[in-house]
Amino acid sequence: MSATRRLGAWLAALLLAPLAALAAADPLPPGARAGDLIFREGTEAVSAAVIAVDRSGYSHVGMLLGGPGRWQVLHATPSEVPGRPDGVVIDPLAFFLDPQRARRHVVYAVRADEEQRARALAHARERVGRRFRLADPSGTYCTALVWDAWRAAGVDLDVRFVRLALPLMQGDYLLPGELMASPRLRRLPLR
Repeated sequence: MSATRRLGAWLAALLLAPLAALAAADPLPPGARAGDLIFREGTEAVSAAVIAVDRSGYSHVGMLLGGPGRWQVLHATPSEVPGRPDGVVIDPLAFFLDPQRARRHVVYAVRADEEQRARALAHARERVGRRFRLADPSGTYCTALVWDAWRAAGVDLDVRFVRLALPLMQGDYLLPGELMASPRLRRLPLR
């Protein structure tokens, strides 16, 4: 190989390496957008309980905010940070997907126009600080939060709430698997 070709190959590798590192660092599929839904299989006991009832394999969902290199997740959760109350919060994507909290994840795109997407994001942001509660109408929980945000934006996710008759949890709940089954959602393939 000539010196010119070696130099060209070296320059190409030097210029493309940061792009490859950036792509590898972003755990979201290409095409993910703010407002799309990210589901995770959690590691906590409450996650195992949700999975036992739901059987989708996922126990938690949030709404993506930001964009590549600056992703965040808006979600309703029991406190995952000492001293932070249960509630609707915004966390960095890396925190949301940290192996201490997540075994795996998947992203579902919401079929909606830009105006609807902006309204859903605004509605969800207005809920930051609201209490996390399963059976209390003054609070919310993860699937209900994202469903309500899209409903307020005029997007009917056409989901089914499931009646649960468990001790301390009687009522109709939106489980992750029912949300994933929405005809308005499309699973995005991971890299």
